[in-house]
Amino acid sequence: MAENKGNSQTRAKNKYNAKNYDSLRIVVVKGGKAIIKQYTDKEGKSINGLVNELLEAEIPELKSLKDNNK
Repeated sequence: MAENKGNSQTRAKNKYNAKNYDSLRIVVVKGGKAIIKQYTDKEGKSINGLVNELLEAEIPELKSLKDNNK
């Protein structure tokens, strides 16, 4: 059982994340991740932050969902 791995702080974070977030896995062409990482480093963003920003720009309901959960 994955919940029993790690220390109590890690388990608490995992429990919180499972309750409050959905997880997605994206696949890019080989070498794409390095290009994305270079871009996000230059912009001072994380890859996850960039993906969320782009999705929220395309799908307004995501932005309002995020705002309602603050």
